[in-house]
Amino acid sequence: MAEKSLLLEVVTPDRQVVSTEVDIVVAPGVEGQFGVLVNHIPFLSALEIGEMYYRKGGQVEYIFIGGGFAEVTGAKVTILADSAERGKEIDIERAKRARERAEKRLAMGRTAEIDWARAEAALRRSISRMKVAGR
Repeated sequence: MAEKSLLLEVVTPDRQVVSTEVDIVVAPGVEGQFGVLVNHIPFLSALEIGEMYYRKGGQVEYIFIGGGFAEVTGAKVTILADSAERGKEIDIERAKRARERAEKRLAMGRTAEIDWARAEAALRRSISRMKVAGR
């Protein structure tokens, strides 16, 4: 008999964020967003900062992913994330303050004092966190 669901595990260096059976997983790969159904061909992908989601029955759950890796086997998706938060865990006010700080740094232009790549990553993280929190 064919399997009908995937085991999804989302873990960070600090904790396990999710461990549940799901119907589909969609994640932000560095080469673009990808979706996984049961019996997907195995692969490994680096993850971009962004949002991932999974569907379980009729329910869709969103999670902020701060980069990392995804390992896909036929019946399991493991997300090894640098950081990850469920939408209900995100402090929106904190994310807004982080966005404002990043925008101020970027508005200063490219100078020796500004780590441009770090400021851009902080901006992407804060925007993605707010998007996930708003879902």
